Amino acid sequence: MRPLLRVGLVGAGWVTQHHLPAWQAIGDRARVVAITDPDAARARERAEVFGIAGVFGSLPEMLAAGGIDALDIAAPREAHAGLVRLAAAHGVPVLCQKPLAPTLAEAESLASEVHGHIRLMVHENWRFRPVYRLAAQWLREGRIGTVLQAQMTLLSSGLLPDAQGRLPALARQPFIATLDRALVMEILIHHIDTLRFLLGELQLVQARLGRACEAMRGEDRAAISFETSDGAPVHLLANLCVHGEPPAPLDALLLIGERGTIRLDGNTLHCSGAAPAEQVFDLAAGYAASYAATIAHFVDALASGQAFETDPQDNLRTLALVENIYR
Repeated sequence: MRPLLRVGLVGAGWVTQHHLPAWQAIGDRARVVAITDPDAARARERAEVFGIAGVFGSLPEMLAAGGIDALDIAAPREAHAGLVRLAAAHGVPVLCQKPLAPTLAEAESLASEVHGHIRLMVHENWRFRPVYRLAAQWLREGRIGTVLQAQMTLLSSGLLPDAQGRLPALARQPFIATLDRALVMEILIHHIDTLRFLLGELQLVQARLGRACEAMRGEDRAAISFETSDGAPVHLLANLCVHGEPPAPLDALLLIGERGTIRLDGNTLHCSGAAPAEQVFDLAAGYAASYAATIAHFVDALASGQAFETDPQDNLRTLALVENIYR
């Protein structure tokens, strides 16, 4: 029987409402036993709700106290590198929220520095959504043959005022308004990683970014073109100021192959052509499941010694595309 993995959570912000239930889902293998956040009241609140025994004022305090087998870093991206370095100095393996660092150069330096000292996985949960795991399975099975064209879209009205004059996207995650690198680095990084997961390595062909919402510092729309290693065009279109779309964005995916088509339309994944199939998903449950699957993969790989699916080198390839888009 495996010993229980004792986990320290770094951060008590918005995203930890998804991390903590995911850790609870594998409570027989791992447990969050400590938490730290600069906002002590928020850390105590999370601790009370999720039964976390230790609340610390800082990561150095947590590490000095001992009893931590792994860290889950869910802090702002600017803090990631320093926190990972602290963990490395104590020999504690890390699951770190995406992106590994705010820029490619910082992430490359960090990955090189800690390589061989600790095990490090990037928390990139989008590709772990059940709908995308099934799409990947259908591609592996050859249901549609070689992909000839692909398109992913993410459209919402989240940055248009609602009936109360609020901007729903910023009511949900206010910090996005403060980011210089917003839509691509914070949101579309997930979609770029998922496209890499489904289609293999991509090369950037063209990118156009723009901003319509004055409340945003960074971009809120993007039109990006890639190519696969086989030369298939891949288009990623996103806009958070689209009239007629719901405030909460939904992914749409179209993969056109030689022998069939895979399409994600709303909550349904369709496969048409020689090997038809269809599955309806509970997207809200799938979002929660993606965190649970990511965390379970981290715990399993730590125990078995297997490679992390989203190790630093994999994440650096996604970050290189993001960096090129901004360039």
